[in-house]
Amino acid sequence: MKQLKDSKDNLIFSLDIGTRTIIGIVGQYTRNEKFIILDYCIKEHDKRNMYDGQIHDIDGVTKIVVSIKEELEERLGTRLKRVSIAAAGRSLKTCKAKVDKEIDSTSEINKNMIEILELEAIQKAQQMITTSEKQSGLKYYNIGYSVINYYLDDNLMNKLEGHRGDKIGVNLLATFLPHMVIESLYSVIAKAGLEVDNIALEPIAAINVAIKEELRLLNLALIDIGAGTSDIAITKEGKIVAYAMISKAGDEITEAISKEYLLDFNSGERLKIGLSSQNEHKFMDVVGVEHRLSTKEIVKSIYETIIEISDDIAKKIIEYNEKPPSAVFIIGGSSQMPGLKECIAEKLGLPKERVSIRDTSFIENIEGINKDINGPDIVTPIGIAIEGVTKRNNDFLQVEFNGREIRIFNTRDIKISDILVLTGFNPRDLISKSGESFIYYLNGEKREIVGKEGKHAEIYVNSQKGDLNTPVKDNDKITIIKATKGGKRIPHLNDCVPIRRIISFNNNKVNLIKEIRLNGVKVEDNPILVERDNIEVLEIRTVADLLEYMGEDVSVSDIFVNGNEVIEESLLLKENDKVTVNYKRNIRLMINGKEKIIEYNKEDFVFVDIFDHINFDLTKAKGNLKLKLNGKDVEYLAPLKNDDVIELYWTE
Repeated sequence: MKQLKDSKDNLIFSLDIGTRTIIGIVGQYTRNEKFIILDYCIKEHDKRNMYDGQIHDIDGVTKIVVSIKEELEERLGTRLKRVSIAAAGRSLKTCKAKVDKEIDSTSEINKNMIEILELEAIQKAQQMITTSEKQSGLKYYNIGYSVINYYLDDNLMNKLEGHRGDKIGVNLLATFLPHMVIESLYSVIAKAGLEVDNIALEPIAAINVAIKEELRLLNLALIDIGAGTSDIAITKEGKIVAYAMISKAGDEITEAISKEYLLDFNSGERLKIGLSSQNEHKFMDVVGVEHRLSTKEIVKSIYETIIEISDDIAKKIIEYNEKPPSAVFIIGGSSQMPGLKECIAEKLGLPKERVSIRDTSFIENIEGINKDINGPDIVTPIGIAIEGVTKRNNDFLQVEFNGREIRIFNTRDIKISDILVLTGFNPRDLISKSGESFIYYLNGEKREIVGKEGKHAEIYVNSQKGDLNTPVKDNDKITIIKATKGGKRIPHLNDCVPIRRIISFNNNKVNLIKEIRLNGVKVEDNPILVERDNIEVLEIRTVADLLEYMGEDVSVSDIFVNGNEVIEESLLLKENDKVTVNYKRNIRLMINGKEKIIEYNKEDFVFVDIFDHINFDLTKAKGNLKLKLNGKDVEYLAPLKNDDVIELYWTE
């Protein structure tokens, strides 16, 4: 064996590890952005090492990878150390999820609220995927999502930010990849003595070479029809908007042929492959009967299977695209099955020319393709190789999240929100919560004081403050301090009821609160309350209460509140009200032997007031003035009442 030289830095080694075959390509990427294929190697599995794109026998796949590696090394005279690989698109799972969330209608909807809503929807989709795939035992994580619709109070909205409402909602399409797929690929590569240079997703690698970026403004579908499954990628408005998969492909056609003509699986596979290149076929079945049939006859005999596959593909495309696309491109080893592309066109309601098989002739800036590697089955392997050079060392991000090492598949711009989905971080831990309410009872009615507002979550990337949209780079250190719950407010008595409510009554200050009892005991200070304390407040509430409390017996028409005449004694009093009484009273007196009825307008009528109502001259003294009330000497300010007897006279 020749002595191998160390691997050249500009060599690109890629592997497409498929269900039926493994394809290895070695090439160079030139300065003028051309990819030159130097050599290739294609080997079939000698047994069922893989099912539907998933590695089941790691050692069996490793054996073939080692064989391809050594054969290419021998022919190129160099050692291959690093390789680009791809995770099968058939491993992807997509899920639609809708989430509704009650919000405070007084607050304007902001960007952060929308991001948290979307994060909850992604986690709901992840839970749905985990539940539906429970028997498989696979762990899935999100690699992307697109919003289908927003909702505000159950009404469709294009944007939520800036609006107000009671409820917001989002319906989105999330895409997930099982972690086991990546780990099994890495295990094979490590056992083969190689290192992963780059890892891509097969549908992304394929679409990047099959459909140029400028064409993605169109609504196009790419179908990779392999052995185990048919993988679908859909473009629209300049981006890949959806991935899908059906579990029917070339193997179903092989099985239909095998059953129809009594062939073992491998013989049926060889006959199927020959249908795309030969018109006549001669073969012998398992009981020794020889058959001579045309391609047209064989296709007709198993056309029902072709219809089933085409129908499932069309339904899946419409499910994710919501309508037929503008055009469809087909790649993969089974795409060349006669009648298949025409049947897909019919099921989608497209003209036949709108569904075409994409081979390597459409790939730009590539050299070294010969007749053995120019078919639609080579598109994805070439795409993996080109992805390897254009996105080298960009396959995974290694970050530290709250002290834990996390590896995330780098299929797009990664943000903090993606890390939270991967780690299962609860989005509700980003929103602060109010503390428990303080419960008390006021006059038998349950009352509560809302707890203190908690602190919102803090997000840091490399010690710098960030948010859910902060981009994440390799080796970033991410720390999230969870939102906190506020404490309970412990009130004083006057936080629940005022201790004083002062009004003016005839220029005198009166406290409307007559008495406060705390748990049945009268209090006059301002104590700290205890949970579920019972407060009783006895207060003057109405004008009638005030008059009763003050002992006044007057007509309601004589009462004024803040200068306004009172119509009903049930009028409620407020703090700082000014109440006045317009007294209109009569008193009946016997003055110097004569009965006199006097009308007065004041609260009390005293002895000296009678001089305003009788003809008695006090300006000229005629001796000593004698004042008697009911036969006794009296002072000027003595209060009078009905039927009092008064004597007024001068003495020498």
